[in-house]
Amino acid sequence: MSAQQMWKVSTGKGIKVAVLDTGIEASTSALKGQLLTEDVPREVAYGATKDYDSHGTSMAELIAGTGRGGGIQGLAPDAKIIPIRVALSTLKDKAEQKRTATTAEAIRAAADSDAQIINMSFGSDYPEDEEKAAVKYAASKGKLLIAGAGNGGSGDKKDFLGFPAAYPEVVGVGAADKTGAVGEFSQSGDFISLAAPGLDVPVWCDNTFQRYCMGKGTSQGSAIASAAAALIWSAHPTWTANQVLRVLIDTAARDWPKNTPSKYLGYGLIRPGSNLIKGKGDPGPADVNPITNEKTPAGEAGATPSASVPASSQPPKSTSSGRTSTAGSSSEPSDGNTLWVVLGAVAAAAVIGGGGFAVLRARRNG
Repeated sequence: MSAQQMWKVSTGKGIKVAVLDTGIEASTSALKGQLLTEDVPREVAYGATKDYDSHGTSMAELIAGTGRGGGIQGLAPDAKIIPIRVALSTLKDKAEQKRTATTAEAIRAAADSDAQIINMSFGSDYPEDEEKAAVKYAASKGKLLIAGAGNGGSGDKKDFLGFPAAYPEVVGVGAADKTGAVGEFSQSGDFISLAAPGLDVPVWCDNTFQRYCMGKGTSQGSAIASAAAALIWSAHPTWTANQVLRVLIDTAARDWPKNTPSKYLGYGLIRPGSNLIKGKGDPGPADVNPITNEKTPAGEAGATPSASVPASSQPPKSTSSGRTSTAGSSSEPSDGNTLWVVLGAVAAAAVIGGGGFAVLRARRNG
């Protein structure tokens, strides 16, 4: 169930992923031709293809990088990226903050775009009313919202709720290593829905975009989970977000009952190959959220274009954000010429899954 085998079935073609992050550098070799700049909503267009931190570019490449020029080959290399820049805590310039979208504005704009999937590799330990409303709005439009769970699992904030991952409409993703064991930094809690590779995953070292480093974080887990969703949705274009998520849950690797999800790994470690190669996973009803079991708008809203709304319908812009990326830290530089192989190896470990969970696993109700 390696990535190479999955790509014979699906490469993510036809799927658009809105990456809400620090901006996405359009000039990297792995992202040439992958950014849909014409699809960026006008009201959040500022800085979309200028990354102030390198984080957003890394996430976009993990999702849909082509591997050209020694760059990262993402898990869904034929998916396309809609870049939306967000004012996260690493954006220090006050003037830039004022011109850059808040998380709530970015989510609403992504909801009104043609993206089927919204990746949010950032988080904070407090909710915001405008952000919560924006998430509900995006879910009502049939979008699949995926976010990193947070990296405070081994510190003083080990029991905090990470937002937007903790909103009921968002898939919170934890980080696991190649053996399937949860990273010690990965946040725990009832809001963890799934886990994905998040340790020893290549990312850009900084915003000079000169070299890659091996990094860790639930940001990477979120991006790879979004790519896995893109692969499945591309293979089943008439499904809704609910059905794509249900299959990700059904096919996730776990050694515990599905009705008692893990506090650390949720319903398990993603393995899209179980669906793409073996045909496993029941999509179930189109209009029922598989996590909340609540009714949602029926139909194919997530797989069809949504009408744009005027900028005047967006909430007021604020000048700062407490949100931060959930990338974790980076270690030593890696050889860019072999990075796509490294990512392929990590992804293959994810779809094999199974062992290595028992010691570090904890029940949500435990």
